[in-house]
Amino acid sequence: MKYIGLDLGSRTCGIAISDELGMIARSYDTLRFDEDNYDWCANKVVEICNKEKVTSVVLGCPRHMNGDFGIRAQISKDFKDKILSLSDNKISVALEDERLTTVIVDKAMIEGNYSRKKRHEKKDEMAAVVILQGYLDRKSSF
Repeated sequence: MKYIGLDLGSRTCGIAISDELGMIARSYDTLRFDEDNYDWCANKVVEICNKEKVTSVVLGCPRHMNGDFGIRAQISKDFKDKILSLSDNKISVALEDERLTTVIVDKAMIEGNYSRKKRHEKKDEMAAVVILQGYLDRKSSF
């Protein structure tokens, strides 16, 4: 079973994809769209799911450090509903806590000597990898 992971922003959506066994996440792409054009983005995500034969999406859901849901979390919940609707519920969507994923990615990329430009280009994809890999690791421990 293949999965994709998403790090949704207001103008970008980082995408990661798992291997066929659903064990290892790797970067896939970054979608760039007009600010808050989530309909376009959701359509592209469903297209990718169909192309890659993915039936499960792991969508980052940002929470405040105290665990509360804010506006960005509501946007993620609404995006989940868009994917479900566009796919006629053939794609499942799990919301995954994404607190500190960008911090983890930034630190790793700085330690890996990525240029500022490369970090800017790849941070959303890499955050999606962290989100998806965390989900896959937890899922496999059951």
